[in-house]
Amino acid sequence: MCGIVSYIGSREARSILLEGLKQLEYRGYDSAGLAIRQGNHIELYRAVGKIVELEKKIAGKEVKGTIGIAHTRWATHGEPTEENAHPHRDQNDDVFLIHNGIIENYLSLKKWMEKDGIVFRSQTDTEVLAQLIAINFEGDLSEAVRKAMSQVEGTFGLAVIHKNVPDEIVIARRGSPLIIGVSDHGYFAASDVSAMVRHTNKVVHLKDNELATLTAGGFSISTAQAIPIERDAETVEWRAEDAELNGFPHFMLKEIFEQPETIQNAMRGRLEPGEGVPKLGGIMPVWENIKECRHLVIVACGTSYYAGCVGRYVFEKLTEIDMEVELASEFRYRKLNFPPNTFILALSQSGETADTLAAIREAKRKGASLLGIVNVVGSSISRETEAGVYNHAGPEIGVASTKIFTSQLTILTLLALLLGRHQKLSLTEGVEAIRALQLLPDQVRAVLSQDNHIRAIAEKYHKRSNWLFLGRKFNYPIAMEGALKLKEVSYIHAEGYAAGEMKHGPIALINPDMPTVAIAPMDDMYDKMISNINEIKSRKGPIIAIATQGDEKVKELSDEIIEIPPTLDYLYPILAVIPCQLLAYHCANLLKRDIDKPRNLAKSVTVE
Repeated sequence: MCGIVSYIGSREARSILLEGLKQLEYRGYDSAGLAIRQGNHIELYRAVGKIVELEKKIAGKEVKGTIGIAHTRWATHGEPTEENAHPHRDQNDDVFLIHNGIIENYLSLKKWMEKDGIVFRSQTDTEVLAQLIAINFEGDLSEAVRKAMSQVEGTFGLAVIHKNVPDEIVIARRGSPLIIGVSDHGYFAASDVSAMVRHTNKVVHLKDNELATLTAGGFSISTAQAIPIERDAETVEWRAEDAELNGFPHFMLKEIFEQPETIQNAMRGRLEPGEGVPKLGGIMPVWENIKECRHLVIVACGTSYYAGCVGRYVFEKLTEIDMEVELASEFRYRKLNFPPNTFILALSQSGETADTLAAIREAKRKGASLLGIVNVVGSSISRETEAGVYNHAGPEIGVASTKIFTSQLTILTLLALLLGRHQKLSLTEGVEAIRALQLLPDQVRAVLSQDNHIRAIAEKYHKRSNWLFLGRKFNYPIAMEGALKLKEVSYIHAEGYAAGEMKHGPIALINPDMPTVAIAPMDDMYDKMISNINEIKSRKGPIIAIATQGDEKVKELSDEIIEIPPTLDYLYPILAVIPCQLLAYHCANLLKRDIDKPRNLAKSVTVE
């Protein structure tokens, strides 16, 4: 959601901060601002709308300081206005602060301050933090932040500068990601690696209830109890060019076309073809326990949840494990009763999804063991789980997830295959699976080669206001994910259904103006999907079929067909989702939507 970037060093902060904010645009925001120290005072600039509006505010002004903080805001308290935009300040313009997260007790703190005559200029919870730090300030900014941390409830990642402390930025974290960047010309603090990857790939992750003081010459970390901490920098895999369009009009399309590589990266060094057994070094610390696992619960949100739903079918086919898939946002509100040898597997691109973090923390309280599949090294989920697997997919900039989804499906299949080989699968079955997995990158390229054909289908149907996506078994979650993608980026209403549920309500909607995307590969659900297609056809509903290459029967029944190569039944979802992604992209593009930054959405959902 909101984005933080701060800098202190030897270079002018203005261009560095604006560049960092632009790299954080994908997270979703409605206003932006920055504060830069100039001599003995701090200049504040804020604007509603895109970062270009902030640039207009600054244009022509002398802003030459080397210390500054900047922010993109996604509104939670107060409408998107200049007064509610970050940075916020105390009533005397001493403290300037940016903040991600939610302060849950801000109203009671605000009422207390107002009784003491403190004047507020915004409707946000964040301004309470700025005022609170100012009240606690007695010459030591770190100590003032530390005292404020003890008085607030909720989540925060924050960065603070003070008019009377000319050479420091103080940052702190509780529940909202914050990373220190170490470069040869200074130090960064950001909510996301992408904000500083053009300057450094050396980072230090701040943990919950820690704060750090940054100067031009270094940084120091301590706990909320002022206990010093030593922590070495890590090298991140992301490169500056990963955050560039490289000739594509949008990041979403670029990331769709990166999937042959990201699927390959998910398998790289993890396959033993001769033995039919994947190697997943990240789960070796708990291997003796997990190979005895008989109950696995996948928790996730959004697209990751649909990946988990596919994973349930794959695990049930390849292993003897009892499976559940839960929406992380609902999981911890249920009565949880885990049998022995239960593992919780968290899926998250960012590794910072607030609901998923809350779910695994609740599961840990109830005695479950924790695994994670995340894309961001050093993220909260990767640290709070006992073991797991990284996607190694590079940054995903588009808000609508594409390449991480197929990467998650690949890794879930590897994990299921690994456990299945230790439970019930023969060597022949294992070798067959790995051979099929190795074919996937080229098969995805074959699907992508139909991009122009899929665009032509989108041109025909993009003005239809309602769509239906149908699938069965392994491809039922793909129907839900396909509908989600269309909704996310094109704002077209779409529903994803299990095809067997057609007669239980949705068939009433079928008419000549409502296209149905039918996912009907040649698997064990094929004949039943043919029946569903016939039901739609008899009611004159347009049919866009995603079918196995060479399938003449589906081709004859459908108005449009998109072919995918033949593979094992449990691998079809990885191929079938690609046309859904491209349909969503092209419909959105034809409708002139803001594809990489859809309205009201954020990439990393770090509030509940």
